[in-house]
Amino acid sequence: MPPPKFLPGLKPRLEAAFHLQKVLGGKPFAPIGPDRLPDPRDRALANRLATTALRRHGQIDAVFSAVLPKGVPQRAGILEAVLRIGVAQLLYLGDIPAHSALNLAVESARADKRAGRFDRLVNGALRTVQRQAETFAALPPALLIPDWLASQWSAAHGEEAVARFAERLVETPPLDLTLKQPDAALATALGGERIIGPTLRLKEREAAIPDLPGFAEGRWWVQDVSAAIPARLLQVQPGERVLDICAAPGGKTAQLAAAGGEVTALDISPERMQRVAANLERLQLGAEMVVGDALAFAPAQPFDAILLDAPCSATGTFRRHPEVLRHRDQAGIAGRVGMQRRMLERAYAMLKPGGRLVYCVCSLEAAEGEEQCAWALDALPGARLLPIAGDELEGWTAPLRPDGTLRLTPALDLPGGVAGGLDGFFAMRLLRSA
Repeated sequence: MPPPKFLPGLKPRLEAAFHLQKVLGGKPFAPIGPDRLPDPRDRALANRLATTALRRHGQIDAVFSAVLPKGVPQRAGILEAVLRIGVAQLLYLGDIPAHSALNLAVESARADKRAGRFDRLVNGALRTVQRQAETFAALPPALLIPDWLASQWSAAHGEEAVARFAERLVETPPLDLTLKQPDAALATALGGERIIGPTLRLKEREAAIPDLPGFAEGRWWVQDVSAAIPARLLQVQPGERVLDICAAPGGKTAQLAAAGGEVTALDISPERMQRVAANLERLQLGAEMVVGDALAFAPAQPFDAILLDAPCSATGTFRRHPEVLRHRDQAGIAGRVGMQRRMLERAYAMLKPGGRLVYCVCSLEAAEGEEQCAWALDALPGARLLPIAGDELEGWTAPLRPDGTLRLTPALDLPGGVAGGLDGFFAMRLLRSA
């Protein structure tokens, strides 16, 4: 038998475990890249293992309660991640043989100094899971969403919507692209299905993103269908001075520039702004790049239009970032609400009279969306709500609220019956009348 480090399949499982352990410790999830696993098959497997364990976190918690009555040992290195990946393989990844999941889980634990002394615990716990797989696989989807969020979301969006959120959570989201210009031939070459406006959805792809048709020529960029809507609501006209606050990673900046706006892209992170600059260079689009704090930014002239994609809890992105369901709490959301209000005040002050402001958040929390709208109309002098109309969404009225604001949730059906869901977003459009 080969030494453990040379066992086929061990390397991607170890990489997935180390990556998952960081996420369990509070780090955001980022896909494992070629710098860690050069082989694309290993990389795809490792990312699949880590994301499945994250998506099924709540159900795996219930499995742990049953097979580990004393809980997961503390200060045990990657042990918890190894166990979560092992359970995910046994219960939710049916194309991976059970004996492989068991053996490689044990060897993964042994490969880590602190986890290695619990190799028998790994073997025993996962064998119990294997014997009771039918029971554990039937754990209810309601376990997938933390109770406090399920309660909050039920009040805001309804119990049926929350049940659909759980369904979306365990699905692998498709890839959405925004075309720089309408192009039927390019859409056909990409194998994309048009959703709304310039957004295409790729349900399947075999090539890496940089190898897809049109990427090198700068003819599109990656952007969820929900994230592509707020910039369109600003209705930028050629030559207008436009400010994009919290611009990174640059998709909205690209939309505003493609519409003909004289765009200033503002973000506090130099590293993230480098990514914006690189994206705009590939897309052959221009914008003034400013690294700085939006609360301290003082432009020489006011703007015709401003897009504020405010820092938020990002709970609406759980399809792509399932860890947000575990990393967020009510206190953190409350803290973000205060920051959003300060940013709204500052953004509004930078508008010229008659100027437009679109505020949006990729959040499902009413405190960061609907309640911020009520606050803004009361607190910002001369602010009026510019209702969003169905024709701006090509007749798709499902996301529109009676007051003219926009509420997107993963429970919504996309126009034309396009499958795959979408991220959660809230957007409102204000006019500065004085």
